[in-house]
Amino acid sequence: MLINTTRFGPLEVDGDRIITFRDGLLGFPQLRRYALIQTSIDPIFFLLQSLDDPAIAFVVCDPRAFVPDYQVPIRSDDLELLELKDLENCQVLIIVNKVGDRLTGNLLGPLVIGAHSFLGKQFVLSEKQYGTRHVLTRIPQPLPVTKTA
Repeated sequence: MLINTTRFGPLEVDGDRIITFRDGLLGFPQLRRYALIQTSIDPIFFLLQSLDDPAIAFVVCDPRAFVPDYQVPIRSDDLELLELKDLENCQVLIIVNKVGDRLTGNLLGPLVIGAHSFLGKQFVLSEKQYGTRHVLTRIPQPLPVTKTA
């Protein structure tokens, strides 16, 4: 399936792998269908592209790449909502933002996606050790270039 995006132009996505967030994402409740697209920048980061609004896309990543012990507490009724039997068949992602010279991740608003159902839900956590702008990494500054004779 070919989708047109305002930032990245036309992109090909597998129509069988469309992720549905029944409640949308925080701030975007009307946008429910998304495609997860591998970026060419870094294999850790993905693009979560809205199929309902071509102007909306989020950079996301697996939080455990930066916070190895990160866990999302999920109740059994949420597992049922995502058509999951356990947490083994799901993917946890966080939304990434660039703030100054840092990449930050929203560890309080993880996205949980069923690997087989392609149903997703954004959770709102109240864990004190996490934040909405958890520093993941610093962006290296380019080295100054000097002209040599």
